[in-house]
Amino acid sequence: MEKLNLDDVQRVAAISPDQFFSKFAREGKPVVLKDFASDWAALKKWQPEYFIEKYGDNEVQVYNGSFSQPGKSYMGKASTMRFGDYLNSILNSGKDLRMFLYNIVSKAPELKNDVSLPPLMKGFSKRFLFMFFGPKGAVTQIHYDIDMSHVFHTAIKGRKRFVLFPQSESKKLYRHPFTIRSYVDVDNPDFEKYPLLKEAKGYEVTLDPGETLFIPSGFWHHVVYEDAGYAISLRCPHHNWWKRLEGIWNLLVVQMVDRLNNKIAPQLWYQWKKNRAIKLARQAG
Repeated sequence: MEKLNLDDVQRVAAISPDQFFSKFAREGKPVVLKDFASDWAALKKWQPEYFIEKYGDNEVQVYNGSFSQPGKSYMGKASTMRFGDYLNSILNSGKDLRMFLYNIVSKAPELKNDVSLPPLMKGFSKRFLFMFFGPKGAVTQIHYDIDMSHVFHTAIKGRKRFVLFPQSESKKLYRHPFTIRSYVDVDNPDFEKYPLLKEAKGYEVTLDPGETLFIPSGFWHHVVYEDAGYAISLRCPHHNWWKRLEGIWNLLVVQMVDRLNNKIAPQLWYQWKKNRAIKLARQAG
């Protein structure tokens, strides 16, 4: 079977802020930072037993694979459950339920003391420290972050595999207009259905616990939980104001247009986006 055109992601340690900016942030190139979180208390402290004992009774919103599918469940939660029950579920039974964008600053503010904001870049958000949880085998379909921030994603428990593409490859990935999503399967690419996909150039990497993946602004990422576990993302605004404005536009206009049309006519809207994505790819080819 033909495969995608994917390069390895470089791993670095002890990199200076100037080197990081010139080689990776400014160039928009992903990299694994081996020591970004080396001094975090979270790496040892945030064990499942600790979370269950301290936060087990908290109610949390969980999501399943229907999150990105058209219809009533699009962009919506699957259910609400106790955090302790949720953790036991993903770690022991492997039920496909995820938690994402769980902001510890508002939900469990004392946890932010276990994470430090390194001087690698200026402007790390102190308001949004998002955690992500999932069972072994869970897949987060390829997308990019709507606010166009740079993301520093640190695995705390369990390995995660990423397939990444720069935003310049959006048409080759058959991006659905008015969304940050694509519905191509990068693990089982269908080049007959999506012929331009074979020309897309990207990266692949498996992130080990304690390592941090720098995902540049606008970078597409497909994520697979190789093990049940959780991770945390730090966010930093793009150094270019145009990219920041693009993120604001996405949040205030693009996202609202997509959700509104999905409520009015979900299947028709999905089909229009699908057809439009194919047409744009053909034009690009």
